[in-house]
Amino acid sequence: MPRLRSLAVLIAVTLVAVALATPATSQTPQVSQTPKAGGVLNIMLREDLAQGFAIHETATISVVWPAMPCLNNLVLFDPLRKTESVDTIIGELAEKWSWQDNYRNLVFFLRKGVKWHDGRPFTSKDVKFTFDMLREAPDAPAKLRINPRKDWYANVEAIETPDPYTAVFRLKKPQPSLLMLLASGYTPVYAAHVPPASYRTGCVGTGPFRVKEWRKGEYVEYVKNPDYFVQGRPYLDGLKYFVIVERGTRQAALQAGKLDVSFPGETSKTAAEQLKKAVPQLVITPFSANVSDNIIMNIKKPPFDNVKVRLAVSHAIDRRALVRAVHQDGAVVGASLAPKPWGFWGLGEKDLAALPGYGKPADEKAKAKKLMAEVGFSPEKPLRVEMVTRAIAIYVDMASFVINELKQVGIEATLKQIETAQWHAMATRGDYQIGANLTGIGPDDPDANFLENYGCGSPRNYSQYCSEEIMKLIDRQSQELDVKKRLAMVAAIQKKLEADAARPILAWRLDYFTVWPHVKNLVPHQSIYNFGRMQEAWSAK
Repeated sequence: MPRLRSLAVLIAVTLVAVALATPATSQTPQVSQTPKAGGVLNIMLREDLAQGFAIHETATISVVWPAMPCLNNLVLFDPLRKTESVDTIIGELAEKWSWQDNYRNLVFFLRKGVKWHDGRPFTSKDVKFTFDMLREAPDAPAKLRINPRKDWYANVEAIETPDPYTAVFRLKKPQPSLLMLLASGYTPVYAAHVPPASYRTGCVGTGPFRVKEWRKGEYVEYVKNPDYFVQGRPYLDGLKYFVIVERGTRQAALQAGKLDVSFPGETSKTAAEQLKKAVPQLVITPFSANVSDNIIMNIKKPPFDNVKVRLAVSHAIDRRALVRAVHQDGAVVGASLAPKPWGFWGLGEKDLAALPGYGKPADEKAKAKKLMAEVGFSPEKPLRVEMVTRAIAIYVDMASFVINELKQVGIEATLKQIETAQWHAMATRGDYQIGANLTGIGPDDPDANFLENYGCGSPRNYSQYCSEEIMKLIDRQSQELDVKKRLAMVAAIQKKLEADAARPILAWRLDYFTVWPHVKNLVPHQSIYNFGRMQEAWSAK
């Protein structure tokens, strides 16, 4: 009873706060043109959906991009604004929300009348089901096969649902960034009455589109959801995502107009220039993919349990040469968070210069050779390892460059390509020595990156790096309300991670998102993971 009384007081206070404030929850942002209803967009996929529509069991844009139209979040980054911040978050399944008790309680007031695609009503029960499952609460009614972002919710103590249209996230400690995590395309709400495993083969969502057909290896087809809770949305009658595995064939299909929309993260600067030359009317938008090239090393197994070997790897790789050779200058050098102007939290050039691998290439390679010599290896007597990477062209490009760099300092690596369906499970288990990896971050926030990729025991901490000191620093910055103080804390963490060769970061990728000019209101964001809902997109054809 005391808990219920305190919760009632909390909700009463929140109602007053919400009435006095007007958060950016509008579902109808201003647009420059009058949208036209109808039409179907043909959209690019680089591979089939490895985990189906099960966004919560995936760590790849190959699932998030084609699955987002089926689902909704509590909140989402405004689809029509390219910048992502707390100020650009709008309501989806939550109509309003409010922080209470100095960022220890986040109260959501849910929309009424929302239906799942099977006709069942959406309620707070679905919210509790989803987030108890994600945080792996002891009494959670369901469990995920893979839970990549479990650590995003480690600070959630309880999800309370005093009525069908109120959900309260009760936190152990203040965490202002939780709202940013909830706004990512990685954070949909699942239906409580549907087994989570069923999302691997189909999708019961509340989203603007319903799945009509998934023909594996060929396409995913959606039709408009006539019962969508946002009046007048979506504009389009349907969407069709075509799986085209070969990179050149994808580009040719886009150039020929067989595809209307490219795949986020797959159009390089050079490809964009070629497309623009061939078809001048194409609309190309450079933006930060919020995806890094990085090296994962299994520190639980030799030889990468030795910090000297890990640091040698980091010193050996010329980041700026990689940006020139692999990305044709369509990337930027940075540490574990994207640098300005593409991101908010990343280190600048002055700070980077003092870190392993960021100095003059000749000096860095000399340091790498010295470290390798100390553990008994040289270019004449190399350390032989197997390097894994995903069987996707953009991964292989980067891996091939890295292998050549390592050879120069006494590390001879053979390349093994892994299919996406096996990649994440393999990396989580630690069944590898060293890998050339791409890591995408949902929102541009330190919590999203640090908790997921460097947290002790996190399923996405593929290197299995664990530092008690770093965990304390991560915890402190997460609670810090002063942005300047938090920036300084985050900078210190990034420097320490690079000095430890926890997961050496090589570059932050830019994408050159390409659409035909009749595609409107499809605005690339600061991350490839957060703009695939498609409810605002329309066709001027």
